[in-house]
Amino acid sequence: MENLSNIGTIKEILSKHGFTFSKALGQNFLVNPSVCPKMAEMCGADKETGVIEIGPGIGVLTNELAKIAKKVVAIELDKRLLPVLNETLSEYKNVKIINDDVMKINLHQLIKDEFPDMKVVVCANLPYYITSPVIMKLLEENLPICALTVMVQKEAGQRICAEVGTRSGGALTVAVNYYSSPKLLFNVSAGSFMPAPKVDSCVIRLDICDKPTVDVKSSKVFFKIVKSAFSQRRKTLSNSLSSGLGYNKQTVNSILEKLSIPQNTRAEQLKMDEFAIIANEVYILEKEIENNGK
Repeated sequence: MENLSNIGTIKEILSKHGFTFSKALGQNFLVNPSVCPKMAEMCGADKETGVIEIGPGIGVLTNELAKIAKKVVAIELDKRLLPVLNETLSEYKNVKIINDDVMKINLHQLIKDEFPDMKVVVCANLPYYITSPVIMKLLEENLPICALTVMVQKEAGQRICAEVGTRSGGALTVAVNYYSSPKLLFNVSAGSFMPAPKVDSCVIRLDICDKPTVDVKSSKVFFKIVKSAFSQRRKTLSNSLSSGLGYNKQTVNSILEKLSIPQNTRAEQLKMDEFAIIANEVYILEKEIENNGK
């Protein structure tokens, strides 16, 4: 359906189906006609590609993805939008709408069932309130996907794409860089949406790596270190790790000294490889404690 970015068209369709926006679901529909074609073009899809879309809304982005991809599966939580999508996407035979919660659905099974022998990418305009959980679910589940292109709150996108080891970075920055190579593609003004949110957005792309970007003995311990380090980011690494890991400061300081990392370093100053070597040292320590306890 054409003119899906037109405010008049959107209002007419929504009115016909008795739809009202849900603040709880973070629903903001795109009305800027240039954004979705650009997202679809930059997400890495082609006629041999399957695309997973999350939260299609009224199908503005879905329309653009259907034009260039082999198949699009859109996961929509709000069942009130199903009749709307059936109307706006009726001309496309390569689109399937699934009424489900992306945080609960078995994505491995979905990919196996819907995209046999296809390259798969994710492309979505994510609600602000669920940005981090969705991104981490997609990364942590080790899905057979090549790239993740999402629109997120501008501040969140800048943080995700920040360089690890700078003040702009955080725990999510490190987590994303563990699994992928992130890149900020372009900004999207608040006025591009209906209703307009209070903040601007941006589109980012995460190119998934074949293996983690650092060599760690345990990803569980690695992320425990990252979480502990950033849980009290204004404190020194010595204090935040001691508190987060439950070890006394002497033990933590001996680890940092062994690795030639100053005790007064803060989490935001650490590079990926430094998080990794700390995690590997803590893993060895925990194994020793475990073995001594047997």
